[in-house]
Amino acid sequence: MRLVAVSTLKEHVKLAKPVYNEAGQILIGHGIPLTKQMIFRLQQLGITFVYMEDQRTEDIVFRPAVTERTRQEALSIMKQSFEEVVNTKNLNTKFSFDKMERQFKSIIREMLDQIKEHKEAVSLLSDVCAHDNYILAHSLNVMIYTLALSLKLQLKPRQLEEIGLGAMLHDIGKILIPQPILMKPSRLTNEEYEEIKKHAEYGFNILRKEHSIPLTAAHCAYQHHERINGTGYPRGLTGDQIHLYGKILGVTDVYDAVTSNRIYRQAMLPSEGLEILYAGAGTEFDAEMVEAFRKSIVVYPNGLTVHLHDNRKGVVLRQTPHVSDRPVLLILEEENCELDEPYELDLSKELTVIISETDTTLLGKKK
Repeated sequence: MRLVAVSTLKEHVKLAKPVYNEAGQILIGHGIPLTKQMIFRLQQLGITFVYMEDQRTEDIVFRPAVTERTRQEALSIMKQSFEEVVNTKNLNTKFSFDKMERQFKSIIREMLDQIKEHKEAVSLLSDVCAHDNYILAHSLNVMIYTLALSLKLQLKPRQLEEIGLGAMLHDIGKILIPQPILMKPSRLTNEEYEEIKKHAEYGFNILRKEHSIPLTAAHCAYQHHERINGTGYPRGLTGDQIHLYGKILGVTDVYDAVTSNRIYRQAMLPSEGLEILYAGAGTEFDAEMVEAFRKSIVVYPNGLTVHLHDNRKGVVLRQTPHVSDRPVLLILEEENCELDEPYELDLSKELTVIISETDTTLLGKKK
């Protein structure tokens, strides 16, 4: 199977992986020839990339770090808690997270176990799901990335539970932001941007009053937009004034934001999202955390077409353990000539070979 941009799909191609909605139901199954209407529907749903069937790359497989069942359980818990906060605000009553504490901890532990057992870098680009609620989908992704990075940083079990909870609820303050501003498809005015920025403080104030929520987890909501050079918000903290969890969330939140499809722009590829983090490493983001994050995620997902500096072209066949940016490729072309017998190339062993770009035509992107 091959990873392609929805914008480049043609009629009659077949999906190699089904597309799910946020309830876990299949919207478009694999192996079904696509029609114009189905392709248009994928675009409407905000799906950026899909896997399509391809005979020459049929051996490429993807195993998710977190199962679909676990993802749905997490989304359900988050949706329930977010809705309860909204309802209690509208009814001027008080909501307590105490009754959901066991569910929160259970899903975090389950995710930790699955990520540990996965023994590979994490890729969420390949989880082809349509979400009606960006805040929930983003919060789930940030939680998965945060747990993977925190494991790489060797946080203690108690810390893993705290930061997992903080990541799950880090954007809860956005439920108090007016929807027209939150979902505005065009550039925000200065006044609207100042309103958006309030979500960090709103979230902190919601969480810090809860006995079942550790104050350190509440600070994930408060500090995930702080930057070590003082350019962040809401307090403009610098360096070690920012809690460890805030620094971690700063990395994972930005990465998922730029690699997710939004109403006002298309998603970037993982390699492009990582470039943004590296551009801010040492100034906005902790450089050691950015490097640890690179080792935690899949930079070039399985099925992605890549160009090499020596005019060879191939598809990412599988990942190399502990070397996320040096995958094993299946070389399909040399000097613009298609090979009769494709062969494997392990970039972790061929260190002089460089990926110069992804297939921009295939992915419908401009460099």
